[in-house]
Amino acid sequence: MGFFAGVWSAPRWRALWAAQLGFLLDAMDVLLYVFAIQTLKAEFGWSNAQAGLVSSATLIASAFGGIAAGWVSDRIGRRRTLIYTILLYSFASAGSATAGGLGALLAWRALVGLGLGGEWSAGATLVAEWWPAEHRGKAVSFMQSGWALGYIAAAGLSALILPVFGWRALFLCGVLPALLTLWIRRHVAEPAIWSASRGQPRGGFRDLFRHPLRKRTLDATMLATTVLFGYWGLFTWLPGFLSAPAAQGGAGLDVVRTSGFMIAMQVGAFFGYLAFGWLADRLGRRPAFAAYVAAAALVTPLYGLAPRWGGEAALMLLGPAVGFFGTGFFSLFGAMLAEIYPTQIRGLGQGFVYNFGRGLSALAPYAVGALGDREGLGAALALNSAFFLAAAALVFRLPETRGRGLEEVDAGMPAP
Repeated sequence: MGFFAGVWSAPRWRALWAAQLGFLLDAMDVLLYVFAIQTLKAEFGWSNAQAGLVSSATLIASAFGGIAAGWVSDRIGRRRTLIYTILLYSFASAGSATAGGLGALLAWRALVGLGLGGEWSAGATLVAEWWPAEHRGKAVSFMQSGWALGYIAAAGLSALILPVFGWRALFLCGVLPALLTLWIRRHVAEPAIWSASRGQPRGGFRDLFRHPLRKRTLDATMLATTVLFGYWGLFTWLPGFLSAPAAQGGAGLDVVRTSGFMIAMQVGAFFGYLAFGWLADRLGRRPAFAAYVAAAALVTPLYGLAPRWGGEAALMLLGPAVGFFGTGFFSLFGAMLAEIYPTQIRGLGQGFVYNFGRGLSALAPYAVGALGDREGLGAALALNSAFFLAAAALVFRLPETRGRGLEEVDAGMPAP
């Protein structure tokens, strides 16, 4: 059975399209704020640290949303949970347009974060359970590539709307993903492995920390925290870095050119996601991940200091490489985490590991923003390389799961 068989009609592909589009629109809603940072700073008189605090609130809330959605999806299904999370982040993004200051925007973006974390938990589990072992890495990578496409959508909308209509109109566009839920309700089914487990006992948080899952949960959470700190510390501030004046360590680009540079970077990210899936299914989850994050550690400081040594040409050349290596590795989590947790607790396991790590990484935007206030944003971005390097070592604490069927995982685990 080839990967592209039934690409428009097979049930597994409909589930994959639903999860990818959900993640695409999720990313768009979250990242509209990233492109509006400089506009909001100017209007409300915020510092870099205050602006970073809003992103940190989104990430903290995403931890709670992801863990809760994972627990819920084990009980009511992956598809239904996916629908509810898309509705949540859609209406919260539109609600952000009504904010009158920092406090209100913190509240609305926290609700967006709940949907962000929840959508990933439900969508990644839905895809992992629909796809066989030989294609699971590719399928999850295809789903994750929606993040790059969402980034491009946010960049395009920002270039078209922000200079003319302002940030409130930009955030209002975030309600559009709600329309996707109508299609999901009609055309996407629950995975057979989850449907077959109905009526069986469901696991709880304590089961994640009992043998044989305890070590895996702790190691995977440590890995997710480390690499997510590096990612959010870097990508939250890239548009701000590109548009900040040279005196603040930035590249001094206007909004339209910043969007263009970010689109080029996310084209690289899109192909980085897809390439990771093929490498992970062929070579293994761990070596593919380690190679990606080690390369990300190398290109991140080069990019942050590029305005000083290479100008705009260096930024444009390095941008796709930053996107390719700095994001493509995230496909590991949707595949590998599904392959270490049984069906009765898979949603909670994936949701806890990835989103608890995301919550701890919420300090990254604030830390990089505060360091940028003192040293300049370009130099502050280099901080993230240390976290990418640490992740390259930590991944080898987890078992290699390439080729592992989910029925095999269920058979090897005691009932929760």
